[in-house]
Formats: sequence, structure tokens, C-alpha cells
Amino acid sequence: MHSNELIECVRQAVIRYSDNLRRLAFTYVKSVHSAEDIVQDVFLTYLQKAPEFESAEHEKAWLLRVTINKSRNMLKTGWFRSRFELTEEAAYLPPEQSQVLEAVMALAEKYRLPIHLYYYEGYSIEEIAKLLDTNPATVGTRLARARGLLKQSLGGFEDEA
Repeated sequence: MHSNELIECVRQAVIRYSDNLRRLAFTYVKSVHSAEDIVQDVFLTYLQKAPEFESAEHEKAWLLRVTINKSRNMLKTGWFRSRFELTEEAAYLPPEQSQVLEAVMALAEKYRLPIHLYYYEGYSIEEIAKLLDTNPATVGTRLARARGLLKQSLGGFEDEA
């Protein structure tokens, strides 16, 4: 791929996927600033590796996978231990959204990530299983358990008997 073509592909990917990748990274690192750093690093990797994609979905899946890997790597670094509190990060949201976000972010990673990919990114259980390199039954179980934990922490819903 010619360098101008690559730059245009990356530019289009930034426009299409930045918000999705930032939310995904935030799901891991719980810091807006760190999530933004990860997303920048993901697009830099895109420029450096210049991968060829079969489709837009293939491109998005690759970007999500790289974001997951870079987020996990950041969590392993020693300097990351001095991060912001989630309450400061969620302060810009309306109170009801902030409460839901805090409940989701309080979940263990194995529940938090499938919830994000399913509800925020719109992936199916089968697609999530491929992204996370696990089987669909495991993803389904984790989604069900996460919903139960969220229901407990948020106190259920008003229309329930």
C-alpha cells in the first residue's frame, strides 16, 4: 500500500473508530487520559504495521484486538498504579449514567469487557468470543453473571415486582 493511501486509511479509521476504541480502553484502564494514550498508540501501530484488511469489519476487529492488548499491557506497567479515581473520570456524566458506569467499571475484567462489547459495540456473543479468544458459552455465562451483578449493585429496576 502506498504511504498516502495508508495515511488516508488510518485517517478514516480514526474518524470511524476513535470513540469506540477509547470507550473500550477506558473499560480496562478506568482513566480517560490513559485510554486516549492507548488509542493514539493503536493508530500508530496501524501506521507502522500497515495491515491489509478483507473488510471494514476485519479492520474494526483488528483495531479492537490491538486496543485490548495495549490496554492489558498498560495495566501491567508499574507507573500505571498512580491513576485517577473513577469518580473524577465520570464526573461529566449525568448522575444516572455515572452510577451505571461506576457499577460496570466495578465489575471484574472478565465481566466488564463482554458487557462493553455487547451493549456498547453491538457485537454478538459469537463475535465477542472470537475477539476474546474464548468460546461463546463462556461469553454468554459471563454476560448473564454480569447482568446479575449489575442488577444487585444498582438495586434492580422499578418496573420489577
